[in-house]
Amino acid sequence: MINPTSAVNIESMLSQIRQYQAQASEGVNLSPDATVDNQSVGVSGFADSIKSAVQEVNATQQTSKALKTAYERGDDIPLTDVVMSMQKSSLAFEATLQIRNKVLKAYEEIMNMPV
Repeated sequence: MINPTSAVNIESMLSQIRQYQAQASEGVNLSPDATVDNQSVGVSGFADSIKSAVQEVNATQQTSKALKTAYERGDDIPLTDVVMSMQKSSLAFEATLQIRNKVLKAYEEIMNMPV
């Protein structure tokens, strides 16, 4: 069974990604009016988004582990819930890993650019 709050979290993450993509396609504002405070707020907002995403993945993995342990103890938990939880956890981890790989690849490309 899919948790309604996790569906909301997924939708909010997708909307944030779409906003970042729109901002990236528009370019970076380098006008003199752009202050250091505005830039640091953007950076901390991105860092906070990444931190919350990793925490959500961790929470998903912890929930999966707890369901698995409870099932193994013999608690009245349907096997389908345990398997779905484990698959959700695995998928969230794989997505996080793929995002990390893309970020590292982009970083390497930027570092290899001639100045």
